[in-house]
Amino acid sequence: MALSRNRKRRVEVLERPEYGWIWKPLLTLVVVYLVVCLGLGIWWSQRPGDVVTADAADTPSPVRGLATVTALEGVVETLLDKPGGLLSNDVFPPGVWLDNMPSWEGGVLDQARVMAAALPELSGQTPAALEDAQTALNADRGDWLYPGAERRYAKAVGALQGYQDALAQSTMSGFVGDGKPLAAWLNASARHFQRQTQHLLANVDDPDALRELGVSDAELPEATPWFRIDNVFYTARGEAWAFTQLLRATRRDYADLIASADAGELWERLIAELELAQRRVWSPVILNGSGFGLFANHSLVLANHTQAIAELARSLAARVQDVTVSRPAPASGKTADQPAADEAAAGQAVKGAETPASAGAQGSEAPASSSTAPESTGPEAATPEATGKTGAN
Repeated sequence: MALSRNRKRRVEVLERPEYGWIWKPLLTLVVVYLVVCLGLGIWWSQRPGDVVTADAADTPSPVRGLATVTALEGVVETLLDKPGGLLSNDVFPPGVWLDNMPSWEGGVLDQARVMAAALPELSGQTPAALEDAQTALNADRGDWLYPGAERRYAKAVGALQGYQDALAQSTMSGFVGDGKPLAAWLNASARHFQRQTQHLLANVDDPDALRELGVSDAELPEATPWFRIDNVFYTARGEAWAFTQLLRATRRDYADLIASADAGELWERLIAELELAQRRVWSPVILNGSGFGLFANHSLVLANHTQAIAELARSLAARVQDVTVSRPAPASGKTADQPAADEAAAGQAVKGAETPASAGAQGSEAPASSSTAPESTGPEAATPEATGKTGAN
């Protein structure tokens, strides 16, 4: 009987195991996972550094347009290479829990699209590389199925890299020296910041502040729900960051045009206003206070900056609208193919010469009769059309 009872107890133990111990390691794993996600979320939400620094912007570009294309390429690469990569299309934690950085990415992408649309007019031509870049950048940033948004934006980076190499190697002429396409780009960016101002002011729950700005409630769009106020705020900050990088680059490419329009000081004021709009936010959340109360009104502060940015951009566009500068002629007075033409002409002259003296005379006169010499040394060399044929900067 005792043996039978012991055997029955052993069977019951085997059939009904106790699993209460497993909850402790599972709970530990969940806590560790949440802590890791929290740390990654904080790290991924940090704003990336500048693509074009203020020091680099003071150096004139060797080829008009090279700095602008390089900056646009860097802006798009930042979306792909920053910590966490592109978060707008994430479907797993912690990226799917974040909303501030994806909103920032949307603002950056808006300004990148504006510049990509302006590149054909700025370059005076429509290369296939620029069309491919514009098409790729217009892809929805929320696409995560194959081919995802990252692949399409990477294709845009490749197209811009090819166009950049063509400019650097002088196989393609640089940007035109006409201020009209530059003014069109500035006006398009100003419209974006004006729209951001309207959305920011719609979230300001302070009628007195709106009256001081001369804004009527009827002119504003529908207010954003309270839990999305920070999305509008960071979208405007993303546009300000991207516009800063592109402005510094265009200042390098159009240094002579800006000087001719006497717009240097205005250009610096616009960049300074953009930098003020990107100051660090010390509050962990975007506040919507009023007046001189205990809490700040972040939307109202940023709206003041975006409104000033839009006005300065329109003023700059009006200043450079009617200014035109010519491309500088090559310093050596020769095109890239000129040395080879000189050697060929000199060889023919030496072969047909009867005396060393006559050979030297013919060799010295041969370059003047070459077909490419008038394009590089004549008056047409200062015009965009002439220099575009020879690849001069």
